[in-house]
Amino acid sequence: MATTIHPTAIVDDGAVLGDGCRVWHWVHISGGARIGAGCSFGQGVFVGNDVAIGSNVKIQNNVSVYDAVTLEDDVFCGPSMVFTNVYNPRAAVVRKNEYRRTLVRQGATLGATSTIVCGITVGRHAFVGAGAVVQKDVPDFALVVGVPARQIGWMSRFGERLELPLQATLGQPAEAACPNSNDRYRLDGRVLSLI
Repeated sequence: MATTIHPTAIVDDGAVLGDGCRVWHWVHISGGARIGAGCSFGQGVFVGNDVAIGSNVKIQNNVSVYDAVTLEDDVFCGPSMVFTNVYNPRAAVVRKNEYRRTLVRQGATLGATSTIVCGITVGRHAFVGAGAVVQKDVPDFALVVGVPARQIGWMSRFGERLELPLQATLGQPAEAACPNSNDRYRLDGRVLSLI
């Protein structure tokens, strides 16, 4: 499948895009970006030079993926969500050598207008609710909401909330099934695993 680039988009020389990507209106992809197959970039998206994006990533309108951000396969970035790369920015202080790396693991969802503060990892299949401000690492499959973001539950790979406590009692792991896929999950302490 051929990559489609809208006439208003700018893809700088050197950028690598996999097959089947869709680059929509007024997108700018910088020359150092490395992008997998089947990705979609909505209107007004910016992708920096020091950015790695896996396959099948969906980045909705008005998202800027700045340097030092890595998005693994199947990540969803909701409309107008925000990445940062400097923890303590000042206009009068140059801090380009202080970028903190951010990793968003496979299958994670970052809801509309959420903010991901630099230097953290968002776990596999985690779900960040709309408007949340994430300042610390998010575990695999965790559901986090609020300002600052706090964990309120667990999500399946399918994107359905699982009926599990936040933490299993020591010696008493808990299990649940996704209501749509019937995949089974096991919570052991504060670690959720697909079984």
